[in-house]
Amino acid sequence: MAVSSVSAGCFSSPGSAGSGVQGSAGPPSPREPLDVRARITELRLSAFAGHRRAMFPLGPVTLFAGPSGSGKTTALGAYEALARLGGGASLAEVFPEPVACVPEGARADAEGRRGFRIGCTAEGSEGPVRLDVAVQAEPQLRIVGERLTGGGVVLLETALRDPGRRSVQAAWHTAGSSPVTRAPLPDDRLGTALLPLRVAGKTDGQRQVLAAAEQMVVALRSVFRCDPRPDSMRAPVPAGTGRLLPGCDNLADVLWRTRSECGRRHAQLVGALHAGCAGPVADLLAEPLADGAVRALLDRGDGTRTELARLGDGELRYLALTLVLLTGPGVLEVDAPGEVPDALRTLTVLADGFDRALDSSQRRELLGTAARMGERGHIRCAAAVSDASWAAGVQGVTVVHLTP
Repeated sequence: MAVSSVSAGCFSSPGSAGSGVQGSAGPPSPREPLDVRARITELRLSAFAGHRRAMFPLGPVTLFAGPSGSGKTTALGAYEALARLGGGASLAEVFPEPVACVPEGARADAEGRRGFRIGCTAEGSEGPVRLDVAVQAEPQLRIVGERLTGGGVVLLETALRDPGRRSVQAAWHTAGSSPVTRAPLPDDRLGTALLPLRVAGKTDGQRQVLAAAEQMVVALRSVFRCDPRPDSMRAPVPAGTGRLLPGCDNLADVLWRTRSECGRRHAQLVGALHAGCAGPVADLLAEPLADGAVRALLDRGDGTRTELARLGDGELRYLALTLVLLTGPGVLEVDAPGEVPDALRTLTVLADGFDRALDSSQRRELLGTAARMGERGHIRCAAAVSDASWAAGVQGVTVVHLTP
């Protein structure tokens, strides 16, 4: 894997053939207030599948661009894996096929051990906080090392001391009567996510650890992986929770809820459909059927109503992704940290195949919507596209160019 083509900023990846990011968003003004919302601003794939020593900056809208095999989907998958670990999932749940994450050609040590390393940086009220995780995939799946750093201080560090035990030795910053506190942590969970249950917060050092861990976990948990499936969106769906699924299968049920809950956002959605759907669009409706199901329709403004079943794949994907970008965690099926105020967190939408089945007008309009929402700060987007030349000049969009 290599990253190439640089303009308006450069981010180096040691050991790669080249690295770069293209974006129109310049550095923040020194007079701008500190953004306290927890958000992931860098993804690091030190050794993960086809990526080695890779560092990817993440802006309000980030497009991973490159041909098939360049690692776009892998990068989004690593982001999602970190998000699930931050939410408390076990390694086995997150990596059902861990050997596939080991870089091809990686050699096992004398004891037959191979693994992979991933990490990220979360920014917020605590400044940049870094998390790096080393995972052993063979012969047993386990975390063998984790490091959380912030403010130039190692706040948490774990290491596998005894391979015969299913635990790692952890040491976290205390800055009290002793500089660190040591205790075992399970080797199948992210230690950072467990710190609020283990750290008392009695010293300034412990409070620093808790604040940094919270910022990282909040940033990671606020992720929604979305890949609309048009074939599943055309048929009526049973009435349910009104929370959108990753495949957007239950789009009609969600529209039944959102149309009445937020008229302003619904009007924005209808306005966006003028550019993304063939023919006039006066409204987007959801109506219940006699059997309890719900179906969605386009109101053409002349008495004609078009069922979603008649729309093309591009129209349906455009509709679903626009709805996702205009809504929030209360409408999406996402494990958002409800105990944290909305003002302190940012939802990140992960969209593989962002431009799949879209025509040139649809993808430009969709990217514009993503950029506007990203500028407001509450919804960010990281997406994969095969080619990003059409995104040139869109304010607030960062493009990461990948080559096989």
